[in-house]
Amino acid sequence: MARITCFGEVLWDVFPTHKKIGGAPLNVASRLQSFGHDVTMVSAIGRDKNGTKIMQYLKDRDVNTGCIQVHDEFKTGKVKVMLNEKGSASYDIKYPRAWDKIRLTEINKKVVESSDAFVYGSLVARDDSSKNTLYELIKRAKYKIFDLNLRPPYYTKEVLFHLMEAADFIKFNDDELYEVSKYMGSRYNSLEQNIRYIAERTNTKHVCVTKGEHGAVLLYNGKFYYNSGYLIKVVDTVGAGDSFLASLVSQLLNKEHPQKAIDFACAVGALVAQSEGANPELSDTEITTFIAPY
Repeated sequence: MARITCFGEVLWDVFPTHKKIGGAPLNVASRLQSFGHDVTMVSAIGRDKNGTKIMQYLKDRDVNTGCIQVHDEFKTGKVKVMLNEKGSASYDIKYPRAWDKIRLTEINKKVVESSDAFVYGSLVARDDSSKNTLYELIKRAKYKIFDLNLRPPYYTKEVLFHLMEAADFIKFNDDELYEVSKYMGSRYNSLEQNIRYIAERTNTKHVCVTKGEHGAVLLYNGKFYYNSGYLIKVVDTVGAGDSFLASLVSQLLNKEHPQKAIDFACAVGALVAQSEGANPELSDTEITTFIAPY
């Protein structure tokens, strides 16, 4: 079991017909905790019903909420989610919200220092308050996992480069990989060449790229590992990448072989994509049967 801190947005995903608790770091935290790790969430909520429900949701899942700040002057996060006919999502992310204003405290510094891994994304750096806190916490972290999660217009090249160079592990989707490689001056056209390019430019030994229904590629200590995906009927893709990342990180921190780790992570991501919402409950039996039905 590892001690892991997740930093960033906690919010409500508001769909046309319903709303669900989400935010990439929260989704990652929730899934990591389901695999038995000791997970702390560092974020902020408003003093409102939406915030109270998020706090209760995390407590019900045994995620440590001691580093979630409560703000009087900012509301709890909210995102309007639009799904297309293939279940892919686009987002209208309300600003400013409480998670934009995460303060640096002695408690969150100590929690990060005592953790085996620190997970963060790029969206939380859209506001200087949370960005400055993130920059300080990164300096104290042992193993830094950066999940890009690009949401235009909420990122700059400078911030992305800083967060990538600080990371020990970077996760992209394929569109993000090509976009960022181009920013960095890559003239390569293949996925693998661009993964190696980023790994070398940022001095990062662990880089993973998800390819939607076609699985994922992992560069781990100089070697590539592949999974070509699983056949599913997509319901919605919200949170699938977050569960994928949590599953991969969980396996690697548990010292599983990288091939087993990426196969497991792709299976969990697929199971989430064929379910409604970002955090469906999945049993070990369900996951192993999905990977190997016979």
